[in-house]
Amino acid sequence: MRALVIEHDAITPAGTIGDRLVHHGFELTRLLVVPEERHQTPDVEVDFPAPSGFDLVVSMGAPWSVDAEEEIGTWIGGELALLREAHDSGVPVLGVCFGGQALAAALGGGVERAPRPEIGWVAVETREPRLVESGPWFQYHFDRWVTPPDAVEIARNDVGPQAFRIGRSMAVQFHPEVTVDIVRTWGKSGEKDIRSHGLDPDELVDRTRELAPAAERRAHAFVDAFLRHARLR
Repeated sequence: MRALVIEHDAITPAGTIGDRLVHHGFELTRLLVVPEERHQTPDVEVDFPAPSGFDLVVSMGAPWSVDAEEEIGTWIGGELALLREAHDSGVPVLGVCFGGQALAAALGGGVERAPRPEIGWVAVETREPRLVESGPWFQYHFDRWVTPPDAVEIARNDVGPQAFRIGRSMAVQFHPEVTVDIVRTWGKSGEKDIRSHGLDPDELVDRTRELAPAAERRAHAFVDAFLRHARLR
């Protein structure tokens, strides 16, 4: 089986999600949208492949807003078209944070500013714990999605919706993929933002290290459950 993994920038890899897909025999095709040297000028030209050559499309996180086309450029329109085509043609999509917001926008929902940022380890209220456990899950976002009209919300918290499923596709607002190294990198990259919200990047890393064994198990269980939901296992 083949999975297209859309990684929007150089510091937001598929992490534990990618590792678990490989464990289940997936061949990963990684598409880096914005190279490291263009991080400050992300309005790059991107040729997205047709989803017909893949069994699964995974859209990962990003430091930008889905609706910030003036900043990130027209590639977001190309990605939304890819996600829409994949879902409509029966290729399941898994959207993570930015990728979840993109899937929502592609399927008739939208994206808006959240009432407050979420940064760090947060529990969620889940209606389908076999698919999405209550957590804690790592969060790092400033926006939230408006759930598509045909989707079923399956998790939320006081900031907004945290997961939905629609057909064989699914979106989550949190980051199942994180590792200690990923959180350390995000802490360095976003240190100013993190500290401006009264948080310490080193403490986020320490908390991640403390939770790492359980978080990895939870992430593996999530990927396994998603693959069953998408009828890929």
